[in-house]
Amino acid sequence: MATMAAAAPWKRASRTKIVATIGPACSSVTRLVELIRAGVDVFRINTAHGSRADHQASLDNVRAAELEVGTPVAVLVDLAGPKMRLTELHDGEVHCNSGDTIRIVRNETPGPGELASAYKPLLDELRPGNRVMLADGTVALQVVSVEPDVAICEVVQAGVVRSRQGINLPGAKLSAPAVSPEDASNAEWAATAGADYISLSFVRRADDVRGLRRLLRPLGSEAQICAKIEKPEALAELDAIVAEADAVMVARGDLGVEVDIAQMAVVQKRIVGACRRACKPVIIATQMLDSMHHSRLPTRAEATDVANAILDGADACMLSGETAVGKFPRESVEMMHRIAVATETLIRRQPAPRGQLNVAPITAATTGAAVEIAETLGAKLIIVATATGVSALSVSQYRGPAPIVGVSESTASLRRMCLYWGVIPLPNAPVNDDRRLLEYIIARGRGSGDLVNGDRLILLSGTGLPTSRHNMLLVHEVG
Repeated sequence: MATMAAAAPWKRASRTKIVATIGPACSSVTRLVELIRAGVDVFRINTAHGSRADHQASLDNVRAAELEVGTPVAVLVDLAGPKMRLTELHDGEVHCNSGDTIRIVRNETPGPGELASAYKPLLDELRPGNRVMLADGTVALQVVSVEPDVAICEVVQAGVVRSRQGINLPGAKLSAPAVSPEDASNAEWAATAGADYISLSFVRRADDVRGLRRLLRPLGSEAQICAKIEKPEALAELDAIVAEADAVMVARGDLGVEVDIAQMAVVQKRIVGACRRACKPVIIATQMLDSMHHSRLPTRAEATDVANAILDGADACMLSGETAVGKFPRESVEMMHRIAVATETLIRRQPAPRGQLNVAPITAATTGAAVEIAETLGAKLIIVATATGVSALSVSQYRGPAPIVGVSESTASLRRMCLYWGVIPLPNAPVNDDRRLLEYIIARGRGSGDLVNGDRLILLSGTGLPTSRHNMLLVHEVG
């Protein structure tokens, strides 16, 4: 990668990372630069919309914007997954009134008042008593009986259903593979194009994640896998899925349809808690600032929702339509940043994470000690020299008060650190010489006014001995 322009490494005020979805409202390099400067750390490319050429153009534009700003930025490619949708309906819509009988037919061209699915095995997998949720859960049917070519359903929650809207089957066991041929093609493209994270939709079990990893391994990709939790089956195997994934997304759109919406806050806290125990980054997504599609300000409930996600322990919050198609993409990012800054004043240092990411015991001890010493001395920065970024993530999980500057020779590692709470990836630093590294950071800090005489820095690095990659902790006072 070309050398990034110099930028002050610790200017960012908020510690919680912001993921923004690319779409028509922000796809140009100019708009992406604007969003990075407003606080975006990770850009999401949603493969459910657009062509391969569109996705490649988005990735190329992110890399161009990254170079212009001089700040590492990660790209998350989101696989569409086996999303079930209705076919084209007769007259384009069906009005479903409570108590009505609705027929779901195998024929892809349904008649008046009938529904049909583009997911061909649907009728084979429905059982009497199953719920069928339509139009993002606003319309609910209950299956009364199933015949070879038709399912008879009763409307239990009224509304209007339109062509191509999504179908959710809470509790139904589906035969669809976790990675469809289209998803596999998109994953291979993402791996070879240099994506930093690839998210797997509708994960049901840990083996789904392993299947995607087996697909990526021969391609030599350094992309990490983000498991999207949006099915009840995933909640039943949550700890195993979290252990297998590199990161997790609480995908509240489909999850809020698949589980009782009254349970959403409890389920969110449960997923975040599992990720915190395992030291895995977790993203909260969907409708975080939804009203900012059309408004310059969010609702009070939305602002509170973002704050509570941060207090739950989220590493990142995600914007979807707000940045992809909304009228105020920059304002949405700025608002999320402001909420994070205000909320993080309540965050206090956490006890030692249990999972510790399988790091060596010496590394686990030094990362914890670095955070404790930084808090005791009121250190201005914790500097972590890391090959893979794992030690920076380990420091991040303590939620200490000092900003964490991550330095690495690996561009991929720097970009991965964009998702880690409180970690500021710093490019072009002299990683292999501790004295030069300190001089480099101090010179930049003095130049920007961020460091003055008397400020204390904590450097976590290694002596090169085989016992541990991180076995040295250095405290330095500027001047």
